[in-house]
Amino acid sequence: MARWNRAKRTLTAMSAALASLFCMAGCGTAVQNNSLGAQASQAAGNDVLTIPADGKKIQEGGTLTLTLSSDPDKLDPTTTSSLASTQVLNNICQPLYTVDASGSTVPLLAAAEPKISEDGKTYTFAVKQGVKFADGTDLNADAVVKTLERNLNLQGSARKSDLGPISQVKALDESTVEIDLSEPYAPLVSTLAGRAGMIMSPKALDESGDDFGTAPVCVGPFKFDSRVSSTSVTLVKDPNYYDAANVHLDKVVYKVITDSAIRTQNLKSGDVQLADNLTPQDVVSVKDDDSLTVMSAPSYGYQALEINIANTAGVGKPGSQIDTPIAKQKVVRQALAMSIDRDQLVESVFGGLYSSACSFVSDSTPFASESSKTCLPHDPAKAKQMLEDAGVTTPYTVKVSVANSPAQLQVMQAIQSQAKEGGFDIQIEPAESTTVLSNLNAGKYDVTQLGWSGSLDADQNVSLFLQSNGSMNFNGYANRQVDQLLDQAKTTADTSKRAELYGQVADLIREDSPIIYLYRMRYLTAVSSQVAGVSVYGDGIIRLANAALVER
Repeated sequence: MARWNRAKRTLTAMSAALASLFCMAGCGTAVQNNSLGAQASQAAGNDVLTIPADGKKIQEGGTLTLTLSSDPDKLDPTTTSSLASTQVLNNICQPLYTVDASGSTVPLLAAAEPKISEDGKTYTFAVKQGVKFADGTDLNADAVVKTLERNLNLQGSARKSDLGPISQVKALDESTVEIDLSEPYAPLVSTLAGRAGMIMSPKALDESGDDFGTAPVCVGPFKFDSRVSSTSVTLVKDPNYYDAANVHLDKVVYKVITDSAIRTQNLKSGDVQLADNLTPQDVVSVKDDDSLTVMSAPSYGYQALEINIANTAGVGKPGSQIDTPIAKQKVVRQALAMSIDRDQLVESVFGGLYSSACSFVSDSTPFASESSKTCLPHDPAKAKQMLEDAGVTTPYTVKVSVANSPAQLQVMQAIQSQAKEGGFDIQIEPAESTTVLSNLNAGKYDVTQLGWSGSLDADQNVSLFLQSNGSMNFNGYANRQVDQLLDQAKTTADTSKRAELYGQVADLIREDSPIIYLYRMRYLTAVSSQVAGVSVYGDGIIRLANAALVER
């Protein structure tokens, strides 16, 4: 689930999700035959980030129907914690900056890269001119200020931590914004390329207030039309969009289909033209269909088990230590981590197409280090002994909340089987993804299996969740040394130094084990030959601004 987008932890609760914040994958039996890995790798092992429209005769108009693997939570950039929501918002609420196929941040609603003061505490940038929101009001510096101030000050904002040590946002003139920081903040531009940088109509904010997410109004190739809860979200082309001439579709319909096999069936039958979040098994089932292409992007995010340590009153509110062995004793959490064989998990459930994850840092980013790539060793015999030495009677029962989809249930069933050898009795508690995310926020869980869809900048994969004041610190984790190292990394411009600091953070998190990282997925998106001009990158977002139906 981004943890949810946390959409971005489809942890993806993410990113996902926050995927949705939940962005799990996997279906079928817990152990697949040995040929799956080779077949899946053949079909989707290489990066395919875009289905280009070049050389194809495209159609003007028409409706693109695609799937969402979970129901969005709030269609509000300030408060959403869901990758599913971010999938929709990305095509109606453009941010100031965006991430391109190479993993670089580039201007979008901002007119250029920001000018940064020598002390790193002031960012100044121009806003693109001649741009209108979907309600016809003008995009200007005041609108940017209003959005960023809402993200910083709205009660329940999930973006406050994203934006770091901002002390003031002000409009210098009609088109120029200045952001003042109390200290340097290296991830700022990356942050403004995500939900924190999605600019909302000031008129709509004034009229709808906290209910903005029921009918969001922003700048984008499409605008919100309607929503049927748990069923669909419909967007229509926005004639006010500054690049409307290059928007080919009249309408986009997202259909919520949580079962990956059913998503694939809908694709094959032609009921949808694009299916998100396929599993490796799904990919094998479509690889010989000449009418389908699979886009494949390695995720910046992760899938994990989140352990509730002290979230007793809800995220952002003072909590208290939970009186259970797994919450009170890090040795119990370490034992659970050592009971899980990540390599066997990704091989048996995902045919080896996914990769093991030991930390919040993606191996494909410049922030990776030896420490970030190191897991506690798989040793179930030692794990069981650690429980007994800690005075914990085995088998020790652990309740794990998980989104009620075949893919996510399969992951937990595999972990359940592995953990038994380490002295754990995993009791799986499935629920609708929105319920899991709600309980995660409220602290009504023991352990939750979740995912975060991920960000290119490592800070956005950890500070939101594990810094003591993080806006999505779902487990109530607090470690002063972790806080200090993360603060130091944020104020450091040198990437290699930041990588070293994040390695130290990874060591501490591995020791405390408030979260057990499991694996890093690929975003597998099947696209009909009737569709071109779509892209998906390492953040898992399907970009539709230039999508079109292909004339037959």
